[in-house]
Amino acid sequence: MPGPTGGSVSVPGPTGGSVPVPGPTGGAVDAGAASASASGGAAFVGIVLVSHSAAVAVAVAELARGLAGGGELAPVVPAGGTPDGGLGTSSELIAEAAKAADRGAGVALLVDLGSAVLTVKALLAEGDELPEGSRLVDAPFVEGAVAALVTASAGGDLDAVAAAASEAYAYRKE
Repeated sequence: MPGPTGGSVSVPGPTGGSVPVPGPTGGAVDAGAASASASGGAAFVGIVLVSHSAAVAVAVAELARGLAGGGELAPVVPAGGTPDGGLGTSSELIAEAAKAADRGAGVALLVDLGSAVLTVKALLAEGDELPEGSRLVDAPFVEGAVAALVTASAGGDLDAVAAAASEAYAYRKE
């Protein structure tokens, strides 16, 4: 399936296979780029980045991976835009990304704007659309994504990942 630039992106998924995640043009970006724990190591908390823009979600995921350092990283999966490549949010894309990020230790969902919050809350309320242990995390999108990935990759549980992401509100830029 096409990736963000129309080409094909293929990376390993949680069981060594390839797991497609919706890309910015309705194609797929594989979740293995989320650094799945295919080696059978400890279960990581998965992270889903929900944005109104596929390009923003992908870019923040790449930035978080780049800043998180070396070693095995927890899965971070972008879920941005609509299936047709437009701006907005999609319950279907979010649910697919959450399933791709799930490694059995919970899934932290970080969102960019208001209606993304409403979409994730609706999915959580339905109870069967997202993996067990999925949680909406109140955190700044970019800084929270980096803090969440660093904490999850260090083996932090869902509470620790959510706390680290939320604490990013306190980062001062002055």
